[in-house]
Amino acid sequence: MLKNRASPSARITLLTLLTSTMNQNVLIGIIVAIILIGGGAWLLTSSGTSSDTASSTPSTATSDTTTDTTTTTTTTTTSAAMPTVTTGTLVVSSNSSAVLTGNVTPNGSQSTYWFEYGKTSSLGSRTNAQGIGSGFVSISAPAFITGLSANTSYSYQLVAQNDLGTVRGAVLSFSTNNNPAPTGSMPSVHTDLATSILRTGATIEGHVTPNGASTSFWFEYGLTSAFGQTTSLSPAGAGTASVRESNTLTGLLPATKYYFRINAQNQFGTVIGGTNSFVTSGPAAVSALAPSADTTAATKVASTTVTLNGAVNPNGESTSYWFEYSTNSLLSVLLGSTTHKVLVSSNANQTNLSSPVTGLQSGTDYWYRIVAMNTHGVTNGDIVKFTTK
Repeated sequence: MLKNRASPSARITLLTLLTSTMNQNVLIGIIVAIILIGGGAWLLTSSGTSSDTASSTPSTATSDTTTDTTTTTTTTTTSAAMPTVTTGTLVVSSNSSAVLTGNVTPNGSQSTYWFEYGKTSSLGSRTNAQGIGSGFVSISAPAFITGLSANTSYSYQLVAQNDLGTVRGAVLSFSTNNNPAPTGSMPSVHTDLATSILRTGATIEGHVTPNGASTSFWFEYGLTSAFGQTTSLSPAGAGTASVRESNTLTGLLPATKYYFRINAQNQFGTVIGGTNSFVTSGPAAVSALAPSADTTAATKVASTTVTLNGAVNPNGESTSYWFEYSTNSLLSVLLGSTTHKVLVSSNANQTNLSSPVTGLQSGTDYWYRIVAMNTHGVTNGDIVKFTTK
């Protein structure tokens, strides 16, 4: 679901670029890319130049110890376990702050992470704990610390915790400098309701406000409020306005309740959205002799007319079909209009069918599906959307 780790040559090239003199906008974009490449995911991908005007200097951390309690950034386990962590070697520092990097894999249990840091290897200070979900994929885990002394060496360590234990990464070090601190703040998020809910799929939605720093988002979902499944990470830009984001899920179980939420992060930290839920449509099982129905894309879409399309297999039984359509996506609850019922021969196999519809409103969103019925049951096709001109 996440992209593979970058090759050593790609890391060297990006680190070389970071050591060159450049303005803040270019630097922040490269910082974000390296944060993600170091963790094996395209997280915090810049979709535009940052509005930050201050500059920071990246540095490669050095190890204060030779031990690390974790070794991997991704896992294929399917049972809950302690998180795995890797303290990131890339640090972007200024005269009073630093962006620390690392990666955490929650391993199926709700996990939090934080950094411990100080002027010696005994550390002594720590950042606030931030949630990072419960999935089985490696997630970039940045933190922004302030109140540091200029031109000073600091040690730091990434720590992650869930119900099954606490894991600490390697202790590394970095130095501050004379550059001014960057501007921006952690993103904010809001989990919205699911839409286009089908028998085996749905679209989950949310809003993200990047708050002036290049930000990425992802969704968690699953059969319980512990989630466990994670979507791919996607960019949300670096603006200050709330942006609507979505992800279409497939391969879900029919007639089943799912929980989901949206999460986001940028160089200043990670935020977790509230939890919502939806129930996929039924039936949970379909009789072998019941007809199959598949809604396909509408054609000949005009301002007041359209041709609705679908396919039906009568499965050897005399079957009738019709289309249901409405300006409300909740066809299963709020039924709109229907076309006339038409018979399909019991001798037919999978048959492509269509029905012209008139009297629509121009410039309007419509949802529709094909429905097939024989003596063994009624089958609803997926709900499909079109917009009149």
